[in-house]
Amino acid sequence: MKRKVTKITASRAKAAPAKASAARAGALDWATLCPVGRSAAVVGDRWTLLVLRELFSENHRFEEIQAQSGATPQMVAARLKTLEAEGMVERRIYSERPLRHDYHLTKKGEAFYPVILALRAWGETWLKTPKEGRTVDFIHKTCGKPAGLGTVCESCGKVLKRADLAGDFNPTYQAERDARWAAFKASR
Repeated sequence: MKRKVTKITASRAKAAPAKASAARAGALDWATLCPVGRSAAVVGDRWTLLVLRELFSENHRFEEIQAQSGATPQMVAARLKTLEAEGMVERRIYSERPLRHDYHLTKKGEAFYPVILALRAWGETWLKTPKEGRTVDFIHKTCGKPAGLGTVCESCGKVLKRADLAGDFNPTYQAERDARWAAFKASR
């Protein structure tokens, strides 16, 4: 069976950088069929991943996300705008006067959780010492036992979903987060 191969023409290749910069405004990088390339156009930078980490940690307000990610207000706003345009995040009004929004993951955003778990597992395995301990130990509420690292519960073998996990930050990481919040509040 012969496969049809589509060549990227010179005009399409020249348009790729413009489309890549448009990706930050909510447009996918259509210059490639590669799902990794297209995904990277949406979530492929440090700040976007940290924004998502905070949303998965149930920090929904802009200042909470900014404080814990360490990003500038402009960086957080741009990432939230892209995630909203891509259908991963939705804004909800929590105050009419002054008008304020908080941010919540959509079904599409929640579907990114296995990626966050995989990044966590890789970071815990390869970027930390055993002396540091895990940043958070999750309990799988479905079986009541430790969930371990990765996307599948190490105790019962079921796929992990955010709603099925309970956990606390280790004391050192909690202190780090508390210090970030205090420094953020003091700078305002």
